[in-house]
Amino acid sequence: MARPRKPLLSRARIVAAAAALVDAEGLEAVSTRRLAAGLGVSGPSLYNHFRTKDEILEAVADAVSAQVDLSMFDESDARDWRTALHDWALSYRAALTDHPNIVPVLARGPGRRPAGLRVADAVFGAMVRAGWPPAQATYIGALMRYFITGSALGSFARGFVDDETAYDPADYPHLGQAHLLAERREKVDEGAFETGLRALLDGLALQYAAVVPDAHAAAGTER
Repeated sequence: MARPRKPLLSRARIVAAAAALVDAEGLEAVSTRRLAAGLGVSGPSLYNHFRTKDEILEAVADAVSAQVDLSMFDESDARDWRTALHDWALSYRAALTDHPNIVPVLARGPGRRPAGLRVADAVFGAMVRAGWPPAQATYIGALMRYFITGSALGSFARGFVDDETAYDPADYPHLGQAHLLAERREKVDEGAFETGLRALLDGLALQYAAVVPDAHAAAGTER
């Protein structure tokens, strides 16, 4: 029997095509008609795998969540809770930075997305094992998601124009170097994220010492 000229349609092919479109042009560019045309199939063929465009975007978001490293939360991993949160946050932000256009979908929460739920489960489980009360572990998971997704929704440095005449010292006496931020975007944004992350973890370490006084709180103060 002759092989089909085009690969058979699959969920993975649809998600990959949608992800490429989201990365290149944003969420608004995705439509079932455009995806079908790009995949060389008829529109109704997509509905054998996804009922709606929103389901496709949810699958793209979950594919990004699957890129986040969770190894630091394994019970066999020797990292303390603070180091684990730090390393995970860097991995999570890297995945979002690579795919910033899908962040608004991810920011809604994991819902029923398997990879997203695995992330939430891993963080919560690791915090409880470290001695955090379940309620506090929930707050930590929420706090980290707010911080990481929020940092990926926009660039502080990119918010300034690359024009030294744009910020008149008479009006903005402290913004004489602001026009340089745009060209230093990556360094500024990464530095801001790391500064905020360390401050956040410092605060959590203080809470940990108060909430879990007998659980070797000093381990949570390591940097």
